Amino acid sequence: MMEYNTTRDKLIISEYGRNVQKLVREAMKIEDREKRSKFAKVIVQIMGQLNPAVRDSGDYKHKLWDHLHIISDFKLDVDAPYDPPSREALQARPEKISYGDNHIKYRMYGSNVAKIIDKAVELEDGYEKDALVHAIANHLKKSYLNWNRESVDDEQIFEHLKVLSHGKLELKEDLRLNSTNEILARNKKKKINKPPGKGQGMQKKKRKRQ
Repeated sequence: MMEYNTTRDKLIISEYGRNVQKLVREAMKIEDREKRSKFAKVIVQIMGQLNPAVRDSGDYKHKLWDHLHIISDFKLDVDAPYDPPSREALQARPEKISYGDNHIKYRMYGSNVAKIIDKAVELEDGYEKDALVHAIANHLKKSYLNWNRESVDDEQIFEHLKVLSHGKLELKEDLRLNSTNEILARNKKKKINKPPGKGQGMQKKKRKRQ
């Protein structure tokens, strides 16, 4: 009589196949504990041959015995070299990973800029602080233009700087930002001067030979 998958027992660990699962069921029927334990060791050896990928782990023998207990629904009582795993430990849900609290107001600037701004806020007023704020503002403008390749108003950058620094940083009136055209020209020049990859270099050599 043909046996259909719908009528068979559900595979506990599919990597070992249905025959191993049947062997485990047979082992559970053996009344003599010593014979049952010897039979279990044979099953573990077969499992190692059927699923060689387990051997890539550090203690693969321990994992094989754990899998044996899982396939038996934790009902196989044998003399094993390792303590059987608990059902509760395997069914326990992992702890939720908390998300960082570093909420970025403007994603195009990234979190590192926010950290630099925090450091600038801590500096005492003077030339060094003014120079750093000026450099930060220019970097904000450059980053904004990388994200939005059209023009950007300097007043908008000043406003972003004010928001990111919680109103503690402002650019001196006599300091101006680099022009949009200058920034875009630099970005374009960097792309042109970028060395070609290996594939592109080979193509150029072929063209010269031709």
